[in-house]
Amino acid sequence: MEITKKEVVTSSLFDFVDLPSIHEYGTETFGIRLADNFITEIYSNLDCLTIDYLLHPECRHLKTKTKKYRNIILGSYLIIYRITETQIQVLRAFHGSHSPKKIMKTKKITINQA
Repeated sequence: MEITKKEVVTSSLFDFVDLPSIHEYGTETFGIRLADNFITEIYSNLDCLTIDYLLHPECRHLKTKTKKYRNIILGSYLIIYRITETQIQVLRAFHGSHSPKKIMKTKKITINQA
């Protein structure tokens, strides 16, 4: 079975809410260098999604028959993405302590096509 290379796109919530919050918390807790390194690690994992999107497990809070919702686990964070025919849509990044109800709202996120 050949894996199709897909474009990775991110939601505005991921870009403008989740990543800044993660960086701010990391800076306050661990310092700027480690916060920067963690953000770099997130982007490194996203870069690998173009072909490794099936490598990560199905998101247990967003189960579907097609298993199109998956998550990357980095430290205490879940980075949730959706597999479509042509794209990998990175939807949100949650701290693992968030309630499943909040995580379930991720299904409603749409990404505007350019």
